[in-house]
Amino acid sequence: MTRARISLVVCLSGSLSVSLLVAALAAATPAAADWNWDLPKYVPPPRVPADNPMSEEKFQLGRRLFYDKRLSGNATLACASCHLQERAFTDGRVVSVGSTGEKTPRNAPSIAYAGWHGTLTWANPALVTLERQMLNPLFGDNPIEMGASDANKQEIVARFGADADYRRWFSAAFPQMKEPISFATIIEAISAFQRGVYSFDSRYDQYLQGKIQFTEAEQRGHDLYFGEKAECHHCHGSVGLDDQFVHARTRQAETPFHNTGLYDIDGKGGYPAPNHGLFDITGEPDDMGKFRAPGLRNIALTAPYMHDGSVATLEEVIDIYSEGGRNVASGPHAGDGRASPLKSGLIVKIDLTPQEKADLLAFLKTLTDERLATAPRFSDPWKTPTAAK
Repeated sequence: MTRARISLVVCLSGSLSVSLLVAALAAATPAAADWNWDLPKYVPPPRVPADNPMSEEKFQLGRRLFYDKRLSGNATLACASCHLQERAFTDGRVVSVGSTGEKTPRNAPSIAYAGWHGTLTWANPALVTLERQMLNPLFGDNPIEMGASDANKQEIVARFGADADYRRWFSAAFPQMKEPISFATIIEAISAFQRGVYSFDSRYDQYLQGKIQFTEAEQRGHDLYFGEKAECHHCHGSVGLDDQFVHARTRQAETPFHNTGLYDIDGKGGYPAPNHGLFDITGEPDDMGKFRAPGLRNIALTAPYMHDGSVATLEEVIDIYSEGGRNVASGPHAGDGRASPLKSGLIVKIDLTPQEKADLLAFLKTLTDERLATAPRFSDPWKTPTAAK
């Protein structure tokens, strides 16, 4: 077994469990008969809620809804407006802009591989299913994103009910329902689409499958990543290259959050409002600045980086971790995150050389999956009229 495969197997195991989530993550049922996950041997299928099994009809309905601006209150914004396929389903902005022009406080995470995430946002341990998470962008009012509300939700549903094609697509996706068009089925369909947005065809996957060999630089970067100098694998070591990887056979979900020393605005580890991380949910002082470690698949396509989009390039990200945190020299967020008393013990100064930084960057670029970013299966069906049929 190669070193890559050994490290992958090791990182699938773990010891941290969150009892609060065990009950919330309900037991999964097999996918519908017409659904095939088509995964490499080292990727187990994701957990699927028993009350929302996968089907091709539901996936395709969810795809159409994901790209349809009629889903927003004022019919100006689609889910895809903040999750662009060519950017691995991020939007390239520091923070996103909602349907009314209001900015979100955080950078838009990718929806790709979301079926394998233990939690679904930057710092909320309670959002453990795509169906529950969907309520936030749809109905949230601080800030407004999609702009759905009690006042307009019937109008939004009626838009789809008035469309003969959508009536047919909803009936095919939910054949057991007499009246299949509702916000509940909209959410189920989009969640099914998101679970189906994945690809394991990057150079890294081809390497794991024995199809290619890395270049010397890529191999050195790989060894740094999984070695005990850079130690990237402690937070980004699973199949998803994160540390909240769950799947159909997961018994206890690991859902850690980390303070990476990005800020220290008060000498006590403080992060700038409104992004206090897990602290905003728990109120526990030690949770200040703790965020979920995102998966690194397609990381070269998803700039800018961090929860607030404050790091412009992947090179800057590597520099920050090499220094064991970030020193903000001036401005309202000034402070030395490297010295934060709340910083994770995993984040230490490692002084990567210029060559090591270049090698690590070379490896990170092997995580780009062009098939994910270009596949017609995940693309906008409305750009070509016949594609939506």
